[in-house]
Amino acid sequence: MLYIHIPYCHHKCTYCAFFSVARGRNVDEYIDAVCKELNERSTNNPVRTVYFGGGTPTVLSVNQLDRTVGVIRDNFDLSQLEEVTIEANPENLVPEYLEGLAKMSFFNRISIGIQSFSDGELKMLNRAHTSTQAFNAVRNIADAGFDNVSIDLMMGLPHPYSVGIQHSLNRLDELLPLGVIKHLSCYELTVEPGTMLERQLKMSRLQMCEDEELSFQYDCLMNWCVKNGFEQYEVSNFCKPGFHSRHNSRYWNRTPYIGIGAAAHSFDGCCRRWNKADIEGYIRGADNGSIPYEKELLTPADAFNEYIMTALRTVRGIDKTMLASLVSASCLSDFQLKIKKFISMRLVAESDTHYAPTPKGLLQADGIAASLFL
Repeated sequence: MLYIHIPYCHHKCTYCAFFSVARGRNVDEYIDAVCKELNERSTNNPVRTVYFGGGTPTVLSVNQLDRTVGVIRDNFDLSQLEEVTIEANPENLVPEYLEGLAKMSFFNRISIGIQSFSDGELKMLNRAHTSTQAFNAVRNIADAGFDNVSIDLMMGLPHPYSVGIQHSLNRLDELLPLGVIKHLSCYELTVEPGTMLERQLKMSRLQMCEDEELSFQYDCLMNWCVKNGFEQYEVSNFCKPGFHSRHNSRYWNRTPYIGIGAAAHSFDGCCRRWNKADIEGYIRGADNGSIPYEKELLTPADAFNEYIMTALRTVRGIDKTMLASLVSASCLSDFQLKIKKFISMRLVAESDTHYAPTPKGLLQADGIAASLFL
């Protein structure tokens, strides 16, 4: 697995707590640094998935992306490559840009951060696109020959702007006949510390929706997915059969990965490493052959807790063989005692090979996981 972090956006969304900045004048220098890090961290291990995330990777020019892709091809074994995703925002997905992406013959999956098809909600979120641009972006993707699109939407947007998730789902109904939408990620809006959204709520300019309304929106989402043949495979992710995100799914089962770019994380099976969230420092470090990063050796408890947290958010659940490989026999016995409570409450179902959350348990996955931590 290979992840490339592009930390630039047109501007900051009100809810965003990810490491990203408004696009500046050092983008070319940043791409130079990314290419240098790719050279330094090349490996003979086959790469099965590549993911360009951010930020907004499509703020890069086609030439900047093509240069990065060329370095990836030169330094990594792509003979077993299955999936290459680029995150995109609708305002960038015009025909000329998509034609350039298609000519690279590299990206086979586009993940679009639409968030809403309501102009009022988009303005409140400080998104750069309109609902019309979002709608046309999906059409443009289909016209360009891409056939694997993931859509990001949000639930539980605050009042007085909220119109509810059903409005966006109705617009998706109009786009489904194109045949390209294979995946849907639908997240509950969360309030992150230090964001503009948090400040607006504290000043009472916005009001979060009540739990009852959020539950209704979730039911609308589930009904839409069933009606249109989208399977839930993780708390917030749904797909047509066979079109789950292969890249993200491997994060959840502890597959090692390499992260390239400022603030990008890597995992080798034992240690986590992350480049510092400093674009200028990253560029200087790449020039000097010493990109600044920090590293942490995971304890058995860390590895166990991370696996429990991610696995319980998936429909597949906790693999018993994986679980046994992470902890001692005594810790495993303690876990088995604890999880009996959730089995009896019908929040978790046990099979010969897995502990899987039930539909009701999936909604409480984070709380269940926290109760099982070492």
